[in-house]
Amino acid sequence: MRAGVGRIVRRVILLDASGLSASRPGRPLFDDCSITVSDGDRIAIVGLNGSGKSTLLRQLAGSAEAETGTIRRGRGARVVMLDQDADLVGDTAFDVTGTGWESAAILDHLGLGGRGDEHVATMSGGEIKRVALARALVEVGAPGEAAHDVVLVLDEPTNHLDIDAIAWLEERLANHRGALLLVTHDRHVLDRLTNRILELDRGKTYMHEGGYAAYLEAKAEREAQSERAEDVRRNLARSELAWLRRGAPARTRKPKARIEAATAIVDGKAQAAARAGELDLAFGTRRLGDTVIDLAGVGHHFGPANDTSAWLFRGVDLSLDPRERLGIIGPNGAGKSTLLDIVAGRFAPVEGRVTTGVTVALGVYDQRGRDLDSAMTVEKAVAGPTRHPDWEDARFLERFWFDADAQRAPIGLLSGGERRRLQLVLTLRQKPNVLLLDEPTNDLDLDTLRVLEDVLEDWPGAVVVVSHDRAFLERTVTDVLVIDEHHPGRRIPGGFGGWEAARRARSAASPRPKQAAPTAAPQSKPPSPSTLGRQLRDTEKEIATLERRRDKLVTELEAAGSDVDALTRAGNDLARLEAELGAAEQRWLDLAEALEQAR
Repeated sequence: MRAGVGRIVRRVILLDASGLSASRPGRPLFDDCSITVSDGDRIAIVGLNGSGKSTLLRQLAGSAEAETGTIRRGRGARVVMLDQDADLVGDTAFDVTGTGWESAAILDHLGLGGRGDEHVATMSGGEIKRVALARALVEVGAPGEAAHDVVLVLDEPTNHLDIDAIAWLEERLANHRGALLLVTHDRHVLDRLTNRILELDRGKTYMHEGGYAAYLEAKAEREAQSERAEDVRRNLARSELAWLRRGAPARTRKPKARIEAATAIVDGKAQAAARAGELDLAFGTRRLGDTVIDLAGVGHHFGPANDTSAWLFRGVDLSLDPRERLGIIGPNGAGKSTLLDIVAGRFAPVEGRVTTGVTVALGVYDQRGRDLDSAMTVEKAVAGPTRHPDWEDARFLERFWFDADAQRAPIGLLSGGERRRLQLVLTLRQKPNVLLLDEPTNDLDLDTLRVLEDVLEDWPGAVVVVSHDRAFLERTVTDVLVIDEHHPGRRIPGGFGGWEAARRARSAASPRPKQAAPTAAPQSKPPSPSTLGRQLRDTEKEIATLERRRDKLVTELEAAGSDVDALTRAGNDLARLEAELGAAEQRWLDLAEALEQAR
């Protein structure tokens, strides 16, 4: 058909499934699921861990047989799948992915550059999954090639990727010409890529047109109208929608008042003060003293003691506050998990000193997890060997989506994601006052992530997080400790957003070629350290003034009740003030970096 106004775009059906179902011993997963996938579709499957997301992906890809229903592929359609438990055929990474330039380039983008000849058997579990992802991308072909007939099926593709690799993958998937089916907990990826969301919820399926925001809106509305509506899930979904609507520049922190104000604007009414019967997270938690955990000049490397050529980091100074909210970020292999192990006291650093306060009670949630007795019930695992499960155990498990039946179920019947969720509950139920989380978002569903963020906001102690999940960092930490070539263990204020803004500014400045100044023009003298220090202090005062004005506006929002005009007026003023505050914070970061370079 001739191109031009009124052109009809014909979409090709690549996959059509109807009446699919799946179950596991004791309960169904989903029933009568139907879906049609055409080229250009970007479909995410969401739902609680254990709802059957991975099972449905495998059925659609043809690697698992559906219990009922039919699946038809379009003529010439190809399905390429990344499974969480992918089998790799070949000794080396290049054996798995192929030896062409495209394989080498993809491995490099995924943090495995120069390791194509390395044996897969010697790699870590996360590295093996990155090799499997590279194989799938190579099989699809370059984005510019005619791949309209490919259905790319990805199960948690961002697990074990660092922030730069996730951003690259996001861009590559955005340019994929065929169809995309994925399960992911990365809300930035969902926001950027999806145009349809298939939700699995308590055995039923719901298709949402319009992507992540449309899914959040429809989910909140459905929960509100249902007789079995769960207030906790609805409030979390609405809070998530408010965060999404504020836009990327404002997603740098998550103080409680700002989320409540945004939710009030979305809902048109004041946020409820508290949910009835809310658990007191501070109950039984030991208070922290002035000294929490201090690191002085800490450095570490593996291998012989005299081998100083492979330092992961050096000179790290860190003093945790009793209400710390700190993220540790950096590329894969930089030593983030190693640093967290040093903070936890699991081993001593090669150099430097670690001081742990006598009041510290540690809780560590890491990627290794713990061994769980498959015959033990969920509630008994939480209660421990010395007591019987009580109402508080039950309420805490319910908050993390373990209903009464699931609490009495043997651990052996849980899915992999449900086990990770249980391990998170076990860590939190120890009631630590210093919580160390290593990649907590891997293998957790969206609902559990929102609950975890909500819990961490009110957690009565210090929280340190290693994560590549941008949304999670934006909503839980106020500062970041960066381990990379530019910031080898330096704390940066402003959380993930502050670090990202500084990095963008550095990237924008570096490519500019230096031009010689005209001989007739005098050279401008850079500001002295004293001048920069004065400007920094002035900016701090400006930020403090803006924060006081913001708090006043938040109070006005809370007092507005159901007055729509007052809510709208205060909401608009708050949005403008947030923009001013963001600009002032960016000036502070620029001045701080300039002062450090001038000293």
